[in-house]
Amino acid sequence: MFKYSLDNKRYHTLNYFFRNKFGFKVVKVSLNGNFSCPNFKNGQGCIFCAHGSGNRLEHKSLKEQFEIIKKPLDKKWKDAKYIAYLQANTNTYAPIDVLKKVYTEALSLPNVIGLDIATRSDALNDDVLDYLEELNKKTFLIVELGLQSCHDTTLKFIKRGHDVNNFQEAVKKLKERGIFVVAHIINGIPGESKEMMIETAKFLNEIGINGIKIHMLYISPETELASMYQKEKFPLLSWREYVDIVCEQLRYLNDKIVIFRISSSPEDENFMAPKWLEKRKLILNEVDKEMKKRDIYQGDKVTSS
Repeated sequence: MFKYSLDNKRYHTLNYFFRNKFGFKVVKVSLNGNFSCPNFKNGQGCIFCAHGSGNRLEHKSLKEQFEIIKKPLDKKWKDAKYIAYLQANTNTYAPIDVLKKVYTEALSLPNVIGLDIATRSDALNDDVLDYLEELNKKTFLIVELGLQSCHDTTLKFIKRGHDVNNFQEAVKKLKERGIFVVAHIINGIPGESKEMMIETAKFLNEIGINGIKIHMLYISPETELASMYQKEKFPLLSWREYVDIVCEQLRYLNDKIVIFRISSSPEDENFMAPKWLEKRKLILNEVDKEMKKRDIYQGDKVTSS
């Protein structure tokens, strides 16, 4: 069995990480802090983004959201503790007093033992970084940053709004403050080869991230990407291609890097393509089967671990 897994996975699972760190079951609860995004301009941001990710309960208080979302979780894991996950949009894009209010409220929820903040590398000024450093001394803190690709040509194409250097500098500043950093990447962006996607994994390994989320590009209605797809149906990865790429990416990630996701279901139930993303469990199972078939493990192509 892989040393960082409790369930016969060949990569460092989030379940193992939480169990090993806390000694009990820990579950993330997605909350909507009703933040915006600095990349929203004239109603548009990144070409694949419609309204940001996360739950659609922004009209309710964090406490109300928490109670609604954790109700089914309580039935599955009666003694679990929770990480409050501020997921929707850019959760450091507000004045410090607003951030303090939202973060304090999230951390005051019952059985919440930590905070996970999704944000962007261009929304971390020095005041925010200093506050996060202070917060990190009081609770378990995760900061998630979207990168999507380590190639500036790709970031320009998807209208990301920042370059790779900006991301790398943000990671450096967070790590200097002892903060646990998770990076998001997207496979299947038009114009990227398998080799380019693997290079993104290599890049993240080199800069020393703590965790990673791997996503497949999907097309939501009412996005710039959807308009492009309707004009010319550019090729999307098949599930077999995606599984192959993920398996190879994992091999170039240090085995201490926590794999938060290797696939996720689209937030938008009306998404256009690829429809195989509706079968998330299939992808998870196929990655397991393929890694076993090839007899490979996370980090087996990393020279030092």
